[in-house]
Amino acid sequence: MTDVQNILVATNQLNKIGGSETFAFSLIEELKKREFVVEYFTFLKGAVSQQIEEKLGVQFMSRKKYDLILANHQTCIELLFTRGYIIQICHGIFPYLEQPSKYADFHIAISQEVQDHLKKKNFKSRKIYNGIDCERFKPEKKIKPKLTTILSLCQSNSANAIIKEICREHNLSLLVINKFETQVWEVEKAINKSDLVIGLGRSIYEAMASGRPVVIYDHRPYSKSFGDGYLDANNIKESIKNNCSGRRFKFQFSKGDLVTEIFKYDLKTGDFLRNFALKNLNITSMVDEYLEIFLAEQEKNRGFKRDFRKLMYSMGINKKKKVQALKRQMAKILAYFVRK
Repeated sequence: MTDVQNILVATNQLNKIGGSETFAFSLIEELKKREFVVEYFTFLKGAVSQQIEEKLGVQFMSRKKYDLILANHQTCIELLFTRGYIIQICHGIFPYLEQPSKYADFHIAISQEVQDHLKKKNFKSRKIYNGIDCERFKPEKKIKPKLTTILSLCQSNSANAIIKEICREHNLSLLVINKFETQVWEVEKAINKSDLVIGLGRSIYEAMASGRPVVIYDHRPYSKSFGDGYLDANNIKESIKNNCSGRRFKFQFSKGDLVTEIFKYDLKTGDFLRNFALKNLNITSMVDEYLEIFLAEQEKNRGFKRDFRKLMYSMGINKKKKVQALKRQMAKILAYFVRK
């Protein structure tokens, strides 16, 4: 991998634990394992940047130029686009931060829904799912044949209130981690204490990688109380098109409906989801694809430069005359637009 040595990973904020923040950590960790020189950039330091510096030994941006910049948010790109080749990884369709930047050299969509969104905005992209560290998120403890413990990673009090009622009525133990109320870094430990996990998006992917059956459900402030329900071989290919956000099927569950989904619990589903995550969501595969994209694009650029040089030499133009010819051509182009 001689064409890339220095890599910058950029995320708008790293002060709190969330989906794009843990993704950034996983991405940096994987790049670090491959012995790249990696640095990070953020506007807001905090809990996650501290983990990046202390656990991974990665420092804040110190260079003027990088071979490759992997950026999650358009705010970062607007600041960094002169410092290197930028691949923007677009994680969503609603937030301003997730919108595609015209200053990025290449765009990645983490789901079919995001790719369709970018296409509507006239941005080409490649679909690569959200990467999970499948060594960090793995089954440390076997789930029970009969459901006994649920972990809710829902981010709304209304969703958690319903889940609490269900657990109380059915004599189930409940663990709750709402990132807006409690910041937990080692969430994998809580996942491994549970038999089933309820949440959306990256929370679902991390639970899948940990071999846990999942129910896709929450009530986020930017969306109605949507869900895709219990995830298994029958619906996973459809649900993942929308990043397991609940927006694929948009079921509006009553408490009774949610009970039905929860008690679809099956021990075998955990193994199926773990294998799916290893095959489709592993951060190692995602990093392979990012690097392949970069090298392919660099080769295209080199090919263009070679063809341009051949054209100039075939015309018998030396370096000095080439510059003069380009200046004359640019003057003609500018004159044309002035006349227009």
